[in-house]
Amino acid sequence: MWRNFFSKRPLPLTGAPAVRRLKSHSAQSGYVYQYYYEGQRTFRGGESGLEFVFTISADRKTWHPVSVLVPQESLLAWEQAHAHPLSSTERYAVAKMALFQAFDERATPDLMKQEVRVRAADVAAIIETLGL
Repeated sequence: MWRNFFSKRPLPLTGAPAVRRLKSHSAQSGYVYQYYYEGQRTFRGGESGLEFVFTISADRKTWHPVSVLVPQESLLAWEQAHAHPLSSTERYAVAKMALFQAFDERATPDLMKQEVRVRAADVAAIIETLGL
């Protein structure tokens, strides 16, 4: 009984589109990934931030979720340096670009089963690339 009371179930996802849209990314690794955006939720633990969840496939047969974790500290470093709070759309853009970067850098689809963690340097590079 107590185990269920104190279990750490993930919060429900929010922000998912009403109709999921299948999108593709041709990665530098040579794979073409398909993905759906499932939504986001806050995460807590040793740090806190936003978790963006995508369902991905490299073969259109097997699908699995991948989380892109954007710690609050990573965002705050850029926001304080530029005196500009990032909107929810800009935060999603950071997460999506980090997912693309993982598609490009990870040699095989099996490595995409690991979460993608966004560092402060990643936020700065992604925002510069996007021209925000």
